[in-house]
Amino acid sequence: MTRRWCRLVAAAFAALGLVAVLHRRTLRTGRGSRVTAATSAIPAGTGRARRGAELAAIGARTTASYTAMTARSVLADNQRKQELRSEFELRTAADVVATLGQMKGAMMKLGQMASYLDQGLPEPVRAMLSQLQADAPPMAWELVEETLDRELGGPWRERFAEIDHVPLAAASIGQVHRGVTLGGRPVAIKVQYPGVDEAIRTDLEASDLLFNAMGMLFPGMDPGPIVNELRDRLTEELDYVNEARVQRRFAEYYVDHPTIVVPMPFEELSTGRVLTTELADGASWAELLTWGSEARDAAAETIYRFAFGGIYRVGTFNGDPHPGNYLFRADGSVVFLDYGLCKEFAPHTLEAAGAMIQAMVIDRDITEFRRLLASIGLLDDRPEFTDAQIDSYFSHFYEFVLTEGVSTMTAEYASESVRRYFDLGSEHSGIMKAVNLPADWVVLQRINLGLFALFGELGATGNWRRLAEEIWPWVDGEPSTELGQRIRDWEIATGKRAAAPA
Repeated sequence: MTRRWCRLVAAAFAALGLVAVLHRRTLRTGRGSRVTAATSAIPAGTGRARRGAELAAIGARTTASYTAMTARSVLADNQRKQELRSEFELRTAADVVATLGQMKGAMMKLGQMASYLDQGLPEPVRAMLSQLQADAPPMAWELVEETLDRELGGPWRERFAEIDHVPLAAASIGQVHRGVTLGGRPVAIKVQYPGVDEAIRTDLEASDLLFNAMGMLFPGMDPGPIVNELRDRLTEELDYVNEARVQRRFAEYYVDHPTIVVPMPFEELSTGRVLTTELADGASWAELLTWGSEARDAAAETIYRFAFGGIYRVGTFNGDPHPGNYLFRADGSVVFLDYGLCKEFAPHTLEAAGAMIQAMVIDRDITEFRRLLASIGLLDDRPEFTDAQIDSYFSHFYEFVLTEGVSTMTAEYASESVRRYFDLGSEHSGIMKAVNLPADWVVLQRINLGLFALFGELGATGNWRRLAEEIWPWVDGEPSTELGQRIRDWEIATGKRAAAPA
């Protein structure tokens, strides 16, 4: 149970560290039907007491159900015991998904992240929680209409020719409807849930408790900067005007890119709580998993180039890598949705990250690497840690770029990445307790863990070292794949890169 608790804390951290108050048994689950119950909005009274009571109720129901299941199992044979446990897990799973879906906000984000972050969770757990990635219970059309009229300053019919009443997707902060502009353009309209801002503020208050507790478990961690960073990012995510600004930056940079598609926003049809963009189509993550390995590898390469290339090409990092934010097409292109959680890195942070890659990966200079860790406040240069221990712990996170060659990311690798943050029972517990996470690195580590998990699920295969060398500007490697060459040609054609001299 200790390892299970560590995994739940890790999932909470990667979901922006907002909550760790779910009862540790509530993520034990089974397969079940989709949750389709509609909700009018986030329930009134979204204060800490209300939301805490909802979570406490899950724990109480689960405890009662677990006690009953245990009692019935006393005289049962092994097969019947397993049947009883499966029934218990199914009931608990449905309860958790329904409650988190109704609560929306940060609580739902935890469920979303838990559905794909730790590949070590039982498959039935992830199968049920994955419903939260795009299929949360939607709010009623009447509330959508009220929000649109209020935000747009008049009847929405004066701005749109039509809007579908049934949403395309319902997520943690808002839901998306298909619409058509007065000029006949198909659009996607994201409408924020009424009350979600208050709900997230409440959840952020609870994050103090989480990180104070983590500070006791990990003495090297200063929770203050982390909490402040999370608050800043979540506050920005509630502001659709800011999201439109960031999305336009990505969309304009990637116009006509060979495989990266970013829908253009319509600022004139957007407000702080309504975001209108071009309508994009494509297959879901679940559909991608049924495609052949070549298609999955191509999608992974595009996601890899977008996630890490954006840091250096656009100057902004998209920090929300959950499967519902991608759409996949037969031609190999990927549509990237949702720009609410993005981070603009200061130059000194990018320089430090590059210097660490240079030391660990290219030079294999662990003495310099540990000096850099100390200089950014990630780990004190303590004499009790040998270079070999530092290398053993941190090299895991660089494993797929340490050497050149084709390799496959696995679910086991993704799970080990999560455990290296929070499993205090491991051989690396001494270093783990001493590690701190500076504010600028919070979102970066979230997407690292998220992508490892997604690529592990895909079984993504590639020469990650050579892909990385194309992305790292201080290396500026030559194209290593057919897509890489197409991107190089696109960069030259669009003036983003000078043509090589004849």
